Amino acid sequence: MSDHHGAPAGPSRRAFLRSAGLAGAGAAVLGSLSAASATGRSGGDGRWDPDPAGPQFTLAIMPDTQFLYWGSQNSIDPEPQEESFRYVIGSADDNIVFLAHLGDLTQDGDATSFAAVGKAFDLLDANGVAYSVLAGNHDVSGDDTRGGTAYLRTMGPQRYQHSRTFAASDAGGYNTAHIFRAGGREWLLLALDWRMSARGFAWADQIIKDHPKLPVIVTTHDLVVSRYDDNVYPYESGDPEDNAMLSRHGRLLWDRLIDGNDQIFLTVNGHNWPPGRTTMKNAAGHDVHLHIANYQNRYFGGAAMLRLYHFDLARNVIDVETVAPYFLAQDPAKRSPLAAEHLRLTTPVDLFSMPIDFEKRFAGFAPVPERAARPASRMVVPGTLAYWRFDGGGVSGSPVGVGETVRDLSGRGNDLTVAAVAGSAADALSWSSDHHPGQPAHASLRFAGGRTPLRGAYLTTGPAAPLNAETFRGGYTIEAFLKIPLDWDADDNAWMSVLTRRGRAGKNADPQEPLAGLNISSNGREPQFNFYPLSQTHPTTNWGHGLFEDVWWHVALVNDGSHTLMYVEGSPVVGNPSTLSVGIASLGLPWLVGGHEYAGAVDNVFHGWIGDVRVVNRPLPIGEFMIGG
Repeated sequence: MSDHHGAPAGPSRRAFLRSAGLAGAGAAVLGSLSAASATGRSGGDGRWDPDPAGPQFTLAIMPDTQFLYWGSQNSIDPEPQEESFRYVIGSADDNIVFLAHLGDLTQDGDATSFAAVGKAFDLLDANGVAYSVLAGNHDVSGDDTRGGTAYLRTMGPQRYQHSRTFAASDAGGYNTAHIFRAGGREWLLLALDWRMSARGFAWADQIIKDHPKLPVIVTTHDLVVSRYDDNVYPYESGDPEDNAMLSRHGRLLWDRLIDGNDQIFLTVNGHNWPPGRTTMKNAAGHDVHLHIANYQNRYFGGAAMLRLYHFDLARNVIDVETVAPYFLAQDPAKRSPLAAEHLRLTTPVDLFSMPIDFEKRFAGFAPVPERAARPASRMVVPGTLAYWRFDGGGVSGSPVGVGETVRDLSGRGNDLTVAAVAGSAADALSWSSDHHPGQPAHASLRFAGGRTPLRGAYLTTGPAAPLNAETFRGGYTIEAFLKIPLDWDADDNAWMSVLTRRGRAGKNADPQEPLAGLNISSNGREPQFNFYPLSQTHPTTNWGHGLFEDVWWHVALVNDGSHTLMYVEGSPVVGNPSTLSVGIASLGLPWLVGGHEYAGAVDNVFHGWIGDVRVVNRPLPIGEFMIGG
């Protein structure tokens, strides 16, 4: 950090102290952070061994540690940094895949200081941890053409030459590139010098061009600066998501490297304080997230705090937290008051979430090819009793008329015919090209139904369809794709059915309800399979979790001849009862797709999209579901 960064004045130190202990907006992400950091553990034993394939992983960032290494003043204390390194090594729960230091490893650039720094980093080397470092203004002077320094001799690219993540360095050794594997893909991280020459910029640009499909994270020492001075926490006077701006050198980095390289989606720098973040649009019109992480002005020089970027590719979010492993490792009874205050920083500039649609953001340089449609013949597995799909109809958006037929592609004769509630609009049912990404047919039907008033169109098997009499004594698998629209309303659309077996139960519970139905419940939009087995006079009910609107879902019901399980997206739900359930009772009446029956009459029609539906007379393993087959 330079001695003066010229940030504007702001609210008082009293305001800063008042807010330092508040959770603020960051409290919302606490539940999604790792169990490891929540318990305060500081690391573990054993060699570092992250999972490169799982959808959740962590990038650890270590900002300026300069006040721990001031050899010319005989002030060296490596223990905080080493404790943070032990935290990373024992990070199985966090799945830390890479550690990046942001520069100013030392206060004075002295050889004695770097000797101590190098010894601390030996701990990472001994455990095979992938990491990067870069030079800050307290480590070096001049730009990346400066030649030999204590930094380069101790922390230069020779340290990485045997690391599987080291990709390249520039001619001077001050700029390095690292490729790590996480979330089932490769990521490029650039560790760029405090001051880059034209040669350095050309090198970095070429590295990106040499890896045209990799998302890129830029780490450097000086890029953005807070709009506030170090007496103020930014959220008190402005938006915590836009409280930083480019520094003078940052403007050069933006103009010469970041703006024109769409692969760069995240940058993190130290040097300045307080922490902050902003988002800028690059030349392609896409977001680039620019963050400051620096705690050298905090107690114990920041104690080698870690900024943890928890990537969650399944949830399309990066959850960010800031922890101090050195303080977390201390005996709580012996922690000083300031150590206790700094265990975990919870203000909105230190604990927050960043929603990122990774597939969409990276589509310009690494598009994910859509899964090709699969022929019906491939889906008609042994035991298939019915298979309905909707890719043989009209143009997307055109209506499906009453009396039109959707063929049963299993060849078993269980064709569907369109029926409608009297007075329903002509477009109450329409063809659609919308579909689940894992769906065999790239098409669906759009239902515009409801119950208040009753309206809409649905499909029904014929009166003599073989499926009507099937009782599934040996087990079954029933699968369907569905999407609930944003305008779904519980008062109008609750208890709508994807699939219903007609016929009044006439047994215990409610004798007017149908024999079987895959329904969407009220309010929470949980999928429910309620059915009357042959084995008892009361129904069995499976319950799934709430389904988000405007998202495609695959639901499967699997019975092994004794018990029934519901799966959502190939995952078993919690509401699977242990009740004995043999087969499904039948009165020989038709099945409905998109219609719900009560007291012998249709009383509700589906609202949303229904894709492929398949019925098989045996239990299928998850790998043979339509989303996988």
